[in-house]
Amino acid sequence: MADLSVKVCGVLFKNPVIAASGTFGFGKEFNEIYDIGALGGISTKGLTLEPRLGNATPRIAEGHGVILNSVGLQNPGVDRFLAEDLDFLKASGTVIIANVAGKTLEDYAQICAKLDGKVDMIELNISCPNVRCGGMAFGIRPESVESVTKSAKSQLKKTPLIVKLSPNVENIAVNALAAEKGGADCVSLINTLTGMVIDIENRRPLLANNTGGVSGAGIKPIAIRMVYEVCRAVSIPVIGMGGITCAEDALEFIIAGASAVQVGTANFTDTMAMPKIISGLNKWLDERKIPNLSSLRGTLTVNG
Repeated sequence: MADLSVKVCGVLFKNPVIAASGTFGFGKEFNEIYDIGALGGISTKGLTLEPRLGNATPRIAEGHGVILNSVGLQNPGVDRFLAEDLDFLKASGTVIIANVAGKTLEDYAQICAKLDGKVDMIELNISCPNVRCGGMAFGIRPESVESVTKSAKSQLKKTPLIVKLSPNVENIAVNALAAEKGGADCVSLINTLTGMVIDIENRRPLLANNTGGVSGAGIKPIAIRMVYEVCRAVSIPVIGMGGITCAEDALEFIIAGASAVQVGTANFTDTMAMPKIISGLNKWLDERKIPNLSSLRGTLTVNG
């Protein structure tokens, strides 16, 4: 079998397939279906300082090839995660990435201080509204991307920092460079696109929050384009995500330059999606007698 292992920021993943934040909880339910230790890594549900109940329902809607969510970061809070969920994840033997979110720079800093050295990596969700800037997301402007990255990084002595980039921006490569300048060890992309679905009979949005984050197979071409652009712009590793449903999808991201991938919405449509992707990667490489996955990274030759 081919060598699927990858190293990102000095952290060794047995394979490049990581459960995306918000789609896998803390892994306990999926572990009843298969051994989650087979995964390369798990990015946890987004963690905030205090527990959150999330947004009003309905907060999930379907489109063609996509879903929209406005869950609103429902989570038990970072302290409860540390007390009740971390040991279970550590026992799985997979890489643990703690996804964190906040409303202020101080929120991000405090959460990172609590998690430093206790997880393998930290991933900043910067698509959250900054309450001190009129509700504009931290990830919209390059200067705010840099500042929130600096704030989080200042509290981390042991744990590498991933910054998860929003696609709802003018130039995602510029924001990736801002994250790198702020001290990010890695960037991940893309987070969800903003969208809306309308109930035409009632002439109202299907989501109680009106708009939501769009994810699923339909966004893959957008995600790959953005990953390609970011990989060309930064010198730090890139983790790609957005619409991955099979091994071939994952390979597109890796050929575009990603060091690893995250799989999210596919877990809702097929609970065995990630084990199938891992198996598919092995099969694809073996059939072509390619000994290791890392040799494919960044091998895209563009036309013209």
